Amino acid sequence: MNPTTHSDRVESAEMDDSNLDAVTEVEAGIRDFVRNDIAYLRRPGPNQVAPEVQEPTHESTVTNVNSLIQRVAGASLGEIEKLISELESLRELLHAEGQRVQREISGYAQLSQAAMKSTRMISDNVQQWKRSAEGLRNS
Repeated sequence: MNPTTHSDRVESAEMDDSNLDAVTEVEAGIRDFVRNDIAYLRRPGPNQVAPEVQEPTHESTVTNVNSLIQRVAGASLGEIEKLISELESLRELLHAEGQRVQREISGYAQLSQAAMKSTRMISDNVQQWKRSAEGLRNS
């Protein structure tokens, strides 16, 4: 079990408080917007006589709330779609770069193997020369 420290609990509580504050602020904004929207619908137009004040029906309230949600969510959805598009192009770029890096690594591996073979051949030739030179000295 992983014990939590006091600072972890305080940090978590602060994050929860900030999230709660943000949610409360958004909810308050939506409530204000709905109140203003409904108040606008209740006001008579310039050429209209003020009708009796009627409570909005459940259906009109739902329609107004749906309209509000669409207006609020519309901008967010546009931003999300833009972000998704950017992420997809970034993914394609990373995929292409990954393939390029793999090709480069493969090329370096082939060069390294060729260099090792050349070094072995040179080493073998030098050893043969040494043996030949030792044989000539001993005779």
